[in-house]
Amino acid sequence: MRTTALLAVFYITGFFSYAQNSIEKDSIAIDTVKNITFSYKQLIIPGVLIGYGVWGIESGQIKSFNFQIRNKITDNIDQKVSIDDFSRYVPAVSVYALNAFGVKGKNNMRDRSVILGTSLIIMTTTVFTLKNVTNIERPDGTSNDSFPSGHTAVAFAGAEFLYQEYKDVSIWYGIAGYTVAVGTGLFRLYNNRHWLTDVAAGAGIGILSTKIAYWMNPYITRKLFGSKEIKSTSYIMPSYNGRQFTICYFKTF
Repeated sequence: MRTTALLAVFYITGFFSYAQNSIEKDSIAIDTVKNITFSYKQLIIPGVLIGYGVWGIESGQIKSFNFQIRNKITDNIDQKVSIDDFSRYVPAVSVYALNAFGVKGKNNMRDRSVILGTSLIIMTTTVFTLKNVTNIERPDGTSNDSFPSGHTAVAFAGAEFLYQEYKDVSIWYGIAGYTVAVGTGLFRLYNNRHWLTDVAAGAGIGILSTKIAYWMNPYITRKLFGSKEIKSTSYIMPSYNGRQFTICYFKTF
């Protein structure tokens, strides 16, 4: 029942996003795309998170701390919960839901979809590369692809995306997104699927992936659409088949 309800939210969100764009077509020149300016200060938080996670791969002291945290969190757990399988997508989907209900963000549908797509490509490539290279065993012993946490990376990439799009409207949208992302990371620990270092690194990778996507967006947009005005309709529709979650990007001219 919970799965059905969440899927309904995803599809309704996608429908509203499409309906809104069918009525109000995106028409914007490339030089009006709103991005964030690169600053070394923006690398501090994701850098610290990723650094801590990587350091924990070889540090015996941090490994010991991982076990202590795992034992405290998972002690007396009777049943695992699967909310983290869905909560990771909430921040990113919220950007489209807010826009569908009339709360305008920083960028239009086309540009923010390019930004999100770029972020997901960077994040996914980084996560799966590190999983294959490090071969860290999961706390529950089920596999050797624990580092970093992909769920957490998706959640924090979406949280940073939500923050960047709506920070000028209200800082509370970003706070809400990051709260959901932190909760997703905690549930990965609670379900005994990841170590604390996995979650920290995943969070850093997610945040950094979205920041890079914003920095790269002027170049990517110019390559994809040129420098003249283009009228188009585009939207992202999430889908879930019971085992895998996919995000489909649709575009019409």
